[in-house]
Amino acid sequence: MENIKDFNSYNKEYRKSIKSPEQFWQEKASHFLWRKKWDNVLSWDFNKPEVKWFEGGQLNITENCLDRHLEKRGNQTAIKWIANNPEEQNRCLSYSELYDEVCRFSNVLKSNGAKKGDRICLYMPMVPELAIAVLACARIGAIHSVVFAGFSAQSLSDRINDANCTILITADGAFRGDKITPLKDISDEAMDTSPTIQKCIVLKRTNSDINIKSGRDVWWNEEIEKVHKNCTAEVMDSEDPLFILYTSGSTGKPKGIVHSTAGYMIYTEFSFKNVFQYNEGDIYWCTADIGWITGHSYIVYGPLLAGATTIMFEGVPTYPDAGRFWKIVEENKVNIFYTAPTAIRSLEANGMEFVTPYDLSSLKVLGTVGEPINEDAWHWYDKEIGKGNCPIVDTWWQTETGGIMISNLSGVTPSKPSFATFPLPGIQACLVDENGIELEGNSVEGRLCVKFPWPSMARTIYGDHNRFRETYFSVFKNKYFTGDGCLRDENGMYRITGRVDDVLIVSGHNLGTAEIESAMDEHKNVCEAAIVAFPHPIKGNGVYAYVICHNSPDNKEELRKEINDLVSKIVGPIGKADKIQFVSSLPKTRSGKIMRRILRKIASGDTEDLGDTSTLLDPFVIEEIKCGAL
Repeated sequence: MENIKDFNSYNKEYRKSIKSPEQFWQEKASHFLWRKKWDNVLSWDFNKPEVKWFEGGQLNITENCLDRHLEKRGNQTAIKWIANNPEEQNRCLSYSELYDEVCRFSNVLKSNGAKKGDRICLYMPMVPELAIAVLACARIGAIHSVVFAGFSAQSLSDRINDANCTILITADGAFRGDKITPLKDISDEAMDTSPTIQKCIVLKRTNSDINIKSGRDVWWNEEIEKVHKNCTAEVMDSEDPLFILYTSGSTGKPKGIVHSTAGYMIYTEFSFKNVFQYNEGDIYWCTADIGWITGHSYIVYGPLLAGATTIMFEGVPTYPDAGRFWKIVEENKVNIFYTAPTAIRSLEANGMEFVTPYDLSSLKVLGTVGEPINEDAWHWYDKEIGKGNCPIVDTWWQTETGGIMISNLSGVTPSKPSFATFPLPGIQACLVDENGIELEGNSVEGRLCVKFPWPSMARTIYGDHNRFRETYFSVFKNKYFTGDGCLRDENGMYRITGRVDDVLIVSGHNLGTAEIESAMDEHKNVCEAAIVAFPHPIKGNGVYAYVICHNSPDNKEELRKEINDLVSKIVGPIGKADKIQFVSSLPKTRSGKIMRRILRKIASGDTEDLGDTSTLLDPFVIEEIKCGAL
């Protein structure tokens, strides 16, 4: 399937996708391997909500990621893995080798009791075995649930229990910069409160001393020796679940977002090839972790479906120094580079002495993901990394959308600093006011919605379809509500202005305010906590906590540390507050709702215009909070 090559072609494809969406997506699906062709392209009802793409079709996504490439590109590198430690040897897996490894581990899963429809939890370092395990689950029809290896034991246990996972795949530990995360120890603690786990498969990575529980725990390397490398792919229906991925919600409980098989497959390949303008032979590197949706869609599935060489990096951008990214680009002649604004700002702050030693001339396309990129970072990225020669694709999408929804197509459609620009073909984006009235024309600002289904959209929240409906489809009738504010400029380009609900985006990761607040409330001296975002020079947003104590603390710094230690234990280090302000009360309406709008303004240093405060139960509380602002 040819990429869209110019702006006129984009406009033509977009019009076609709106006028005849079923025909448009049917054409995009035609080149994949199907065990049985579909009977119906699309049926949908946003009121239920219920969406089905390619009903009646049967396939296995791994046959499209692996099997169909073997004849043409069996010897081509599929995954190139780069270790955390630059002294450690990198690993390359060809498509043939990856196919063999996936089949072997598929048989390991089956020999340990896994079957079609089972939920399998993965809590692993960024090593090739993580991608192998993801694909092996898909090959046997099991539903994978990857949990980011920075989450705590309690967060891991919560996710295991919510999905009733029967197998946990982990490692003895994970290298990340100069630290080792004791993944098996954390897993052991999680499994103490996860009764559904029957087997734990452990990869040896750090050679750490760990506990192996007889009858439950088995070593990956020992199990792999017991099986052969032939595994026929399970036949899956188009709408069978492929994976569950947890994302934070505005209540305390994370949401298990469920993605189906065929629609996700078709959209991730289409978006990967067109946004990045991938061409045969390009070396592609996405720096995300597979524990997030970006890693699912644009490290594993999208690139492998397209037959690309995808780089997996175990480490962090500043280890052993802040030139690590650029050293990897030079050594591997990377053509397409996709990273987060947080990383860009961090590397900019470290100075050009870590950039100038490296030859970045192989780069053709730059991308950003996770949050809107600010103009200063955009211009630095453009000038110093792309040398003014690389289009920057500023991609907007979500865990729930499965793939990139709004973005310029590299070198094909116009770009504009800090703007995601135009929707991809097939994406019917719209802006509405607070009453759900669609805002027509350009130069308008409102809430971003999508008014027609697209193939990779989430199908439900695991075990709670009513929550799925309430969260995404009940706010505005017959529309998917993204939760984001957005403006459309005079040329019809979209710019995301931030969340309008109680979810923070910190370093590109969604964090639920309620999840962090409930963790803080566990401290014996915390009466109540309110979390908001504030501008942070590196992370984009920082976490600002307003905390009411039972007893005024004698040592505020010590209490701040205790609170953050608790958040780290319950939620994970990514949830720790950058600032904690102790207050005697919070600005609440007469109905008891915290006015976070006011708290956000104070946290960001804007104390002059706090807007309408007439509904506050006690307006005088604002002055106290303003005086104590950090």
